Amino acid sequence: MPASRVVEIAVQGPSGARAAVESGASRLELCQALEVGGLTPSLGVLESVLAAVDPAVVNVLVRPRGGGFCYDAEEVALVEADIRACVDRGVGGVVVGALDADGALDVAALRRWRNAAGPAALVFHRAIDAARDPDAVFDALRDEGVDRVLTSGGASRSIDGVARLAAFAARAGGAIEVMAGGGVQPGDIPALFGAGVDAVHLSARSRAGLEARSGPGGGAAGHDVTDAAIVAAAVAAAAR
Repeated sequence: MPASRVVEIAVQGPSGARAAVESGASRLELCQALEVGGLTPSLGVLESVLAAVDPAVVNVLVRPRGGGFCYDAEEVALVEADIRACVDRGVGGVVVGALDADGALDVAALRRWRNAAGPAALVFHRAIDAARDPDAVFDALRDEGVDRVLTSGGASRSIDGVARLAAFAARAGGAIEVMAGGGVQPGDIPALFGAGVDAVHLSARSRAGLEARSGPGGGAAGHDVTDAAIVAAAVAAAAR
């Protein structure tokens, strides 16, 4: 795979982190509750992943709840505290995102989180795809010194937002990394890199544990696991 082509895998624990790295992933996003778009992992999960793989490749999603990206002062402070806890443990980056009530970038929250992140990479997630004007948010993120933006180009799936992804890549000017994410399948990856993005992001997951008892109070049967075969296929697609 060309060194410039980064494949990032969203994982939810140490076994998934190991499977992704061993299958060739360049980088990880650690989160929990992928079924709601991802939430902040527990401290125990974080520390177990950092013990399993190189902390430098781990980017931690810091998202306190589902249900949109407009946060009150208490939630902004909670995200700040979680960022500091992650950075204190040596993570490579933190993944955040916030919009104001009008759907524009919440600059005040972003600057507070940038300060908390210190030397770690600051990544802005797919909150940009929910923005009133994603192009304006992208330009603001670049100007604010955000290191990376995860986006589907405003579409449900990245491959359907490829025109806007190409426009973002053209406007990045080397100041911000553009990472395509959102329903990415291995077969989409050559076209996404062809649009000029720097990285692709996918969960590469399958369902396991379907035989275990669940029922009322236990949620749907089974649980998500990182599928090494899908990771390997994504890495191979990036090399084409």
